[in-house]
Parts: sequence; C-alpha cells; structure tokens
Amino acid sequence: MLDPKRTVSELKELRALTGNEQGAWRVAFTETWAKARAWYRAKLEELPVTVHQDEAGNLWATLEGESEKELWIGGHLDSVPAGGWLDGSLNVLAGLEVLRDLVSRGKPPVTVRLVDWADEEGARFGRSLFGSSAVSGFFDPAQLRDLTDRYGMRLEDALKQYDIDIDQALLAGKIKQNAAAYLELHIEQGPVLEALDLPMGVVMGTKGVERHSIHFVGQAAHSGSTPMQYRKDALGAGAKLALEIREIAKKHLDAVCTVGKISVEPGIVTAIVGDCTLSLDQRDLSAEVLAQMLLEAQQASQRFALEENVTVDWSKIWSIEPIPFDPELIMLAEQSILETCGVSHRLPSGPLHDAAEVSRAGIPTVMLFVQSLGGISHNKIEDTQEEHLELSVLALSNLTQKTLSWIVK
Repeated sequence: MLDPKRTVSELKELRALTGNEQGAWRVAFTETWAKARAWYRAKLEELPVTVHQDEAGNLWATLEGESEKELWIGGHLDSVPAGGWLDGSLNVLAGLEVLRDLVSRGKPPVTVRLVDWADEEGARFGRSLFGSSAVSGFFDPAQLRDLTDRYGMRLEDALKQYDIDIDQALLAGKIKQNAAAYLELHIEQGPVLEALDLPMGVVMGTKGVERHSIHFVGQAAHSGSTPMQYRKDALGAGAKLALEIREIAKKHLDAVCTVGKISVEPGIVTAIVGDCTLSLDQRDLSAEVLAQMLLEAQQASQRFALEENVTVDWSKIWSIEPIPFDPELIMLAEQSILETCGVSHRLPSGPLHDAAEVSRAGIPTVMLFVQSLGGISHNKIEDTQEEHLELSVLALSNLTQKTLSWIVK
C-alpha cells in the first residue's frame, strides 16, 4: 500500500547517512555514493524484484509483469558536492514507494523497471548524464575516458573501481528494446511553481542549449595615459554584450541567456583590458528561438566590437537540441496532478535530466515537477514542503497507473 510519508522518512534517513551540515555528498563514483547505493539495495531486497547493475553503472530493479513491454521510472542518487537532500534522490525513493505499491497490487500488466542512473550530475568529471546517455547511445568513450577530476584521476580509472568498463558502457543500451514509457519526478529547482503558489507542474520538455566562448581582443595599455577616445577596450565590448544578452532573452517567453564567467588580461588596475573572454549559455524549448537568440548575440558582439575598436571571435563549447516530451504522457501527467492537487501548470525544464536522454532514445517520456522553496537547488538549503513531497509521491503513483493502462491499450 502506498505510504508517501515513508518516502519523506527515507529521504531524511539518506540525508543523515550521506550528508553533513554542509549538504549532501553523494558524488558519483565515490565512497559516499557507493554507501548510498548499498543502503538503497538493502531496501530493494525487501521486494520481489531482480536487481542488476548494467555496463554503464546504472542500477535496475525489475518487477516482472504480464507483458514484456516495460514501464520505466527513474532518478539518480548521486548529488553535487554540498548539494541538497532532494535533487535526484526524491525521484528514486518516490519510485521505490510506487514499486512497493505495485507489488501489493499483484503482478502488474507490464514489466516495471526502477532505475538509479549513474552520474546524472557529472560533478566529479564534468560529464553529466553519464549512465542515461550510454543507454540512449549518445555516448563516445573516446571523448570521455581521459576526463580527470580535480586530483588528476582519470574517469576510465575511477569507473574500474565500480566494475564499469568504459569501452563496454554502450552495451547498456540493449535494455531499451521493450521500453514503452519513462516517468520521472523531480524537484523544480526553480521559482516558477512557488511564485504561482502551486505544488506541482508538468514538464513539457527540456530546453535546448547553446554554449559558446566569446573572445574580444583589443590592446592593453596604460590606464592613466590613454585617452578614452583612443582606447581598444576588450572589456568594454564584453561588458556591453553581457548586458545585451539579458535583453535578448527577455524578448522570448521562458528563454534564458547567461554570462557565467568572464576572464580578462592583463587583469591589473592600471591597465586597459586587452583580452576579454566570456562564457555564454542560452536555453529555450524552441529550436527556432534558440537559433534566433544565438544570431542576435553574434550580431550584438560584432556591433560592440566595432564600437570599442576591438575584434571578436566565437568558439562553440557544446550544444543540445530542445527535447519535447510525449504529448499523450503530458496529458496523463496533467490529469494525475489535477486529481492529486486540484490544479496544475505546464512548464519547460531549463536544466537537463536523464529523462532528456531517454526521450532522445525514442522512448515516450514525461516528467513531473514539485515545488522548490525559494527556487534553490544544488545547495544545502534546497527544500520542499513535506506536504508537497507527499503529494508528489501520490501523483507519481497515479501517473504510473494511468501509464500502465496506456501501454496495454
């Protein structure tokens, strides 16, 4: 029988086991992460499920059903350093409670798999969505094996400590063959639901990302002896662009643009900046809007370079296309929230999630968001009202039942 209060209790238990006053420390491929998984495995041993770790390190609990078709429910136990108590772990432990409820109802009409994805965060080696991208197939071992952590440990070597061979990781994708749907519950990690005074919302998809480095080159010179009209100030151009990209984002509903890093040379108080490099992160659920924002930013950079008598060069860091979720599952998710909370809201996800990789693999996917207090995540003060956490478990269970019926139609 479903017991949402038990999920809240287990979340607190996991917090006490793997955190301290600074926050959660379940960084993937570390001893604390392994401790969290061992604790979780002990919970799974109480259920009539089979448990296995695949070639990419994902941990699967499988409840056999009447059909070989499969419903997946997923999340991730790993966290960022000094992270929050809910990011990722709510997904897994709410899924565990749903699995218990399914067991109490008898054999489900389709097979149900609960997955703890390996290294969603990418906190140690900088590569997010490790396990889910291996399953989706958007994974290149050659590009990943030599990534290093802050101590110089190679990703390939760290994986071996947890019985993962990076050259075999793509074999994890064979599990996709019977997957019919994927559900994921997550804290919002943003302020929208709280601002609307809503407990939960349905995620329409994950925003596409354009990430670039922009390099302005001027001329370093003495700050005291160079008149303003003769300066070639690289930071002047960079500063104008950093402000302009905010205005670009404001033209488009739900779009965001961020300059998160600026570095300058020579970087002393008595010199005009000769070199200025900015990082630019742009996100939107529409590929057309994303392309338009990128074009506007590029045009603005050229304009500001001309104004400051400097040059500008762009280099691409990374990009991913917008990933819309399944329309029919979105409708089922909305019905589930309405029946549980009385009101719902549709919103995009700015952060990426494992659900994005599952959807890229062609598996019908949807996510539920539950309100985050203050919109804060990846921080020890991350929190959600316990009442809302309990509602989210109920909504996930409701969505699970609807999706099972949808699969067998």
